[in-house]
Amino acid sequence: MSAPALQPEDAKLVTLARSARGRTGAPEGAAVRDTDGRTYLAATVSLPSMQLSALQAAVAAAVSSGVEGLEAAAVVSSAGEVEPAGLAAVHDLTAAAPVHLAAPDGTLVATS
Repeated sequence: MSAPALQPEDAKLVTLARSARGRTGAPEGAAVRDTDGRTYLAATVSLPSMQLSALQAAVAAAVSSGVEGLEAAAVVSSAGEVEPAGLAAVHDLTAAAPVHLAAPDGTLVATS
């Protein structure tokens, strides 16, 4: 079964997530779009004192900018699913926001 095609605005999120991942060489990149259309992107954070998935970091960037809701999110990863803590962070803001998982080449794998 093939995954459905993304809407253009969600495809942009995948492109931004890929760029965050590629720029840092991190295992994952993520991007979120708020209800005003602004985007926030991040890569995996792995420090001795702090660990954040890319999606958690992107949500944290959005929240620290005053965002109260999200329209959608995208994660680029070689993992088979979006990690639960990042998914929960998105849904803490907006329960119905879709979270798209894409492979490193940008191919849509799944939507949660």
